[in-house]
Amino acid sequence: MLASASMPISMKHFGSPYGYVNKQLFSIGLGLVGGLFIFIIPTQFWEKLGIFLPLISLILLASVFIPGMGLTVNGSTRWLAIPGLPNIQVIDPARLLLMMYMAGYCYRQQENVKDNFMSFVKPMIFIVPACLLLLLQPDFGSTVIILSLTAGLFFLAGFKMRFFILLVILLVTLFAVLIYIAPYRMARLTYFLEPWNDPLGAGYQLTNSLIAIGSGGLFGIGLGESLQKLFYLPEAHTDFIFAIIAEELGLLGTIILLLLYGLLIYRIFAIGFMALNAKRVFQSYLCMAIGLWLSMQVIINLGVNMGLLPTKGLTLPLISYGSSSISMTLVTLAIVLKIGYENPRQKKNLRTNG
Repeated sequence: MLASASMPISMKHFGSPYGYVNKQLFSIGLGLVGGLFIFIIPTQFWEKLGIFLPLISLILLASVFIPGMGLTVNGSTRWLAIPGLPNIQVIDPARLLLMMYMAGYCYRQQENVKDNFMSFVKPMIFIVPACLLLLLQPDFGSTVIILSLTAGLFFLAGFKMRFFILLVILLVTLFAVLIYIAPYRMARLTYFLEPWNDPLGAGYQLTNSLIAIGSGGLFGIGLGESLQKLFYLPEAHTDFIFAIIAEELGLLGTIILLLLYGLLIYRIFAIGFMALNAKRVFQSYLCMAIGLWLSMQVIINLGVNMGLLPTKGLTLPLISYGSSSISMTLVTLAIVLKIGYENPRQKKNLRTNG
């Protein structure tokens, strides 16, 4: 699907239809090598790092503002340009480090988390600066995911329902204020609600995404036959690749895609609950945090493509083009595999009739 969606823009930028595919394959190779390295390390090692994890995360998020290191694309400064390597979107490794820290915090403060609302405040020492740095980039979508992940992990760790409801209200209020004080976010929200009011202006991306999805019908118009990818739909190979999938493979193809995501997310949570049953609490929380992140990223990306959510620059995991995104996703899944590998196996009681 990446090859199909990226061919026109790849010809324009590289003079070859497979320029983006080749770069993605290189990043997949890096992700597999990194995942193999991560798989060798016992997962308990990450819990022992404690506050070093969020400190490294903050350094990564701040490094894009160092002159000569940060790379600005479409008005956002989110990437590190390192010679010889693909550009690194700092939120990808930073998010994983923050998930590790939050899993360790919930593990160490289990009883406090269950009974004390203020237990949510302590990790904000690191989460709030991280979110402020993301807003400066600006990256509102990742800010929403980080704060939602934190709230979701607290809920899974035993946060009382009344505390969780209060927390959700506070977060929704915060998100509303952040949208209100930024004119471009308010404009996105306005045109998301009525994209057809300005189909050639602010609503251009969403209207073309909806046209692509609607054109696919039940079985799609055929692999490689998309019209919207011919420079009608911006970011067809990244944020809006789902619209191209729907156009070329139709409703049937999107259902298969959703089933595959559902199976992957189900297995991640299943491994997390197996770790919890084995009293491996840190590993369980980390696995569940990864499952929550993947679920939210998929839901937000699909919601944006279908006009159910305002436009956000979030990729579709494992499918969209993005060097650091695909590499770090593979590294993250390698951690899930390691947790599953470390989980104790139940011995089968085999009986023989003599």
